[in-house]
Amino acid sequence: MDVKSLLVEAKARFQHNAARDYLKEKYKDKLIVADQGGLWKADIETIAFLNSFDTETLVLVDTFNTPVEVNRIELLDKLKELYQSVSQEYLKEWQELEAKR
Repeated sequence: MDVKSLLVEAKARFQHNAARDYLKEKYKDKLIVADQGGLWKADIETIAFLNSFDTETLVLVDTFNTPVEVNRIELLDKLKELYQSVSQEYLKEWQELEAKR
């Protein structure tokens, strides 16, 4: 393998990794939602935490470290729905990116 082909391959790998990082950040930002007086991240940890309780209301600390009393079930449903829809979009773009590789 000559130097020119190594440079082309390295550049392609760098661009692919940059595109993957961009996708990750793009969809991470889409997981933020304002609801019930707080700003929440629809991530696995928050969803699991809300799932672990059985009370209707719960005091939860939002992304700005502000305690907010929330309706646990409504917030859980909203976060699960958002997480699923954003994850489906992310998967589709990820697969398209990997197919180009």
